[in-house]
Amino acid sequence: TDRSLPIARLRARETVMGPVRDMLSRSRISEQKWRILRVLAEAGPMEQSAIAARACLLLPSLTRLLKSMEEEALITRAVGPSDKRKSIVSIAPAGLAIITEHASESRSLVTNLEHKFGKDDLDALLVLLEKLRRTKL
Repeated sequence: TDRSLPIARLRARETVMGPVRDMLSRSRISEQKWRILRVLAEAGPMEQSAIAARACLLLPSLTRLLKSMEEEALITRAVGPSDKRKSIVSIAPAGLAIITEHASESRSLVTNLEHKFGKDDLDALLVLLEKLRRTKL
C-alpha cells in the first residue's frame, strides 16, 4: 500500500482535512456543509446539480444536506426562473456569517500548508491533481 494512489490520496486528504475539521467543529458544521457554503459564497446562486458537481457531492446527499441547511437558515431556495421543477440555491446571511467567521483561520491553514509543503510544490500538486481528474481511465 506504500505506492497505492488511492491510499496515498486518502492519507494526504487526512493531513489536510484534520485542521479543517478542528476549525469547523467550533461552528458545529460538517465538511460537506462547509463545501456547499464555500461554493455558494464563491459562485453565487446556482442549481443543485451544479452545486453537487462543484462541492464533490452526490445529488441525493446534497438534497438531504440542503434540506437541513435550509432548516438551519444557512441557505435559501427559490424556484428556477426558466424551469419551475428546479430550485436555485443561495447562501443566506447565517451561512455567509460562518464563511466570514472562519475566513481568517482558513487562509491561515492554507498559508501554513504553503509554508510547510512549499508554494511551488503545492501549486504543482494542484495542477497534477486536476490533470489526474481529467484523465479517463
